[in-house]
Amino acid sequence: MTGLCTGRVAVITGAGRGLGRAHALGFAAEGAEVVVNDLGVGLDGTGGTSGPAQQVVDEIRALGGEAVAHAGDIATAEGAASLVSTALDTYGRLDTLVNNAGFLRDRMLVNLDEDAWDAVVRVHLKGHFLPLRHAAAHWRAEAKAGRMPDARVINTSSGAGLLGSVGQGNYSAAKAGIVGLTLVAAAELGRYGVQVNAIAPAARTRMTERAFAGTMAAPQGGGFDAMAPENVSPLVVWLGSAASAGVTGRVFESEGGRITVMEGWRPGPTADKGARWTPAEAGEATLKLLAEAEAPQAVYGAQ
Repeated sequence: MTGLCTGRVAVITGAGRGLGRAHALGFAAEGAEVVVNDLGVGLDGTGGTSGPAQQVVDEIRALGGEAVAHAGDIATAEGAASLVSTALDTYGRLDTLVNNAGFLRDRMLVNLDEDAWDAVVRVHLKGHFLPLRHAAAHWRAEAKAGRMPDARVINTSSGAGLLGSVGQGNYSAAKAGIVGLTLVAAAELGRYGVQVNAIAPAARTRMTERAFAGTMAAPQGGGFDAMAPENVSPLVVWLGSAASAGVTGRVFESEGGRITVMEGWRPGPTADKGARWTPAEAGEATLKLLAEAEAPQAVYGAQ
């Protein structure tokens, strides 16, 4: 295969189903050699089998591409290290890391127990950090050895991480953390030839087809399926290619045929007394500033 990613090696976590599978097939279609990672767990993170990862590998190979399965837990140091070493041992290089793995344990805050919090933050946030850390260590070593990488990292946040989502305090916090991690990594790793961006996708996956069943349903009678996960992958593949040179530290929303550059926290209306406020003065000034500010977007799921 030849294409936008010919000669590149892409590692994709959570690639056995949904968005990750679509990304893996998309990279392979553009000529990349792909490491397909998936722990094969259920929607709540329990269980585990190498089947989903191997099935995607078989799909890619049947289409004439090259791929290898990895069934390790990327939220452990050992699993993340073996993910990177699988790419290096199999293909001799690593060019692109797509962090995508995740699951849900939704609860309203008053019913959200510590185990459900820890499990979701672990797989989403720690499961982004550890593969990124191990890949970055490899790329830094390459740069210091005089072999400057042309590397890419694409992290997966969510609208829930940007705006919040009712019933998803753990998931929203983890996805917001991924945005912060993306910005820091982009600033720190640029000197080593690494670009880091994040996407906030909206697509039909195991995680969304239950929570947003009406919105995520495929159209009846044909027509454009706006919620198909394959709609998100072209942007991810481009961001993971050499063609995206100069694009780093950005967050993109991707849904259907729409791509949006997200513009995050920045200063809005401000007041400066030049001295310490009293509580009453601070309140009065704040109410005036809020009247001048744009109204926040609604939290997902709010009534």
